[in-house]
Amino acid sequence: MTAFVGTVYPKKTTTWRTMGTKSDWDIDLRYGQIGEKYVENLLTNIETVEVKRDKRWIETGNIYIETQCWSDKRKIWYKSGLTTSKATHWSYVVEDLVVMVPTEHLRKVVETYGRIIEMRRPEYSTRGYLITIEDIFKRK
Repeated sequence: MTAFVGTVYPKKTTTWRTMGTKSDWDIDLRYGQIGEKYVENLLTNIETVEVKRDKRWIETGNIYIETQCWSDKRKIWYKSGLTTSKATHWSYVVEDLVVMVPTEHLRKVVETYGRIIEMRRPEYSTRGYLITIEDIFKRK
């Protein structure tokens, strides 16, 4: 029996490679075990996680990353959110999915892909950036 390896992407051609009769299960097993160790380390050794939600994510496809906040008392913008976070990781809960990334990675994503936005609200005005979940996974 011949096994096929490939992925189908919409509007792209896919090259299928045949593995023949030789199995790569031992390589796949080690790869999977490395992933298991990574998740174990993530769940047991993370010092701090900042957890966020975005109510409008489902309609916009964006998540909002706050970086500044307005002080009515001092009448100035001051650093907040991602710019002052001491958390080692940030986690976004979107629907029933949790996306967790190291804070430094998120800062690089915001710097590279973020689109500036200001949220003017009487009770709490902020400035920040919009990114997509996909932006988090992009490699530059």
